[in-house]
Amino acid sequence: MKKISKSLSRCAGWLGLSLCSLIIRIIPERYLYGFARKITFLGYIFAVKQSKIAFESLSVAFDREKSADEIRQIAKDCFSCLAKSAVELMFLMDKPQLLKKRIHLVNKEYLDAALVKGSGVILVSAHFGNFPLLLARLSLEGYKASAIMRPMRDERVEKIFIRKRQKYNVKTIYSQPRKVCVEKAIRALRNNEVVFIPIDQNFGTGGVFVDFFGQKAATATGPVVLAQRTKAALLPCFIIRQPDDTHTIVFEPQLELREGKISQETVLMNIQRLTSIIESYIRKYPAEWGWIHRRWKSKPG
Repeated sequence: MKKISKSLSRCAGWLGLSLCSLIIRIIPERYLYGFARKITFLGYIFAVKQSKIAFESLSVAFDREKSADEIRQIAKDCFSCLAKSAVELMFLMDKPQLLKKRIHLVNKEYLDAALVKGSGVILVSAHFGNFPLLLARLSLEGYKASAIMRPMRDERVEKIFIRKRQKYNVKTIYSQPRKVCVEKAIRALRNNEVVFIPIDQNFGTGGVFVDFFGQKAATATGPVVLAQRTKAALLPCFIIRQPDDTHTIVFEPQLELREGKISQETVLMNIQRLTSIIESYIRKYPAEWGWIHRRWKSKPG
């Protein structure tokens, strides 16, 4: 019954996505965000499980800092950002010049300076803002970009987004199998390319536990391990939605690795530093992060 329920849910999601995609192709740009508001309203009502997860996750993060009403409002705003991002992906990814016009780059000199060194750049980020647009925008700027991603559960939806990434020559490196993932990432970095790695999702038993909003969170170690092996630069990077629904890509200064007494200590120390930077952005723009993910699902020990 559980498998049947999941299949029906994915089928409904696929049909909804196909319908939305069709509508977005024919509506004028000025109605785009009005349509997103309709999706937000329906999503928050019918996606009961995801709404509950978002409220629970926000309660863990802001337990003593925000009231229940404030948390509920952030959850609604999160659904709004997700809906806007979805319609933007369907609309803007087919209009490169408009996409370029609506996304601005800040501190790009940090990225250029890191690439001059010739060992590639690891863009460390999160499922924050409309991050697929970030990669497309970098491609339009002339950067060779790859992204390490988990495969989507629905292959039909996955194929849609693969085609859109391929239009911009953005390569997808799947996180599994791990050996193949590492080999492809190292190859890209040694070609002095940009590799985008989000490290904000629960990583089970394969990573390290670091502090994230005051709780221990299982976190991937890939960025630091790859930087140790390739000497690639570690560059935190985020895309932020503006009040007028344009976007700004912000590059942080390169994070120089701090060395511990042993390799494991080096990894733990620097993953904590990167996670703290991610947390600082989420605190500043809480609606931009995907609270519908169970970030603290895995527990230490």
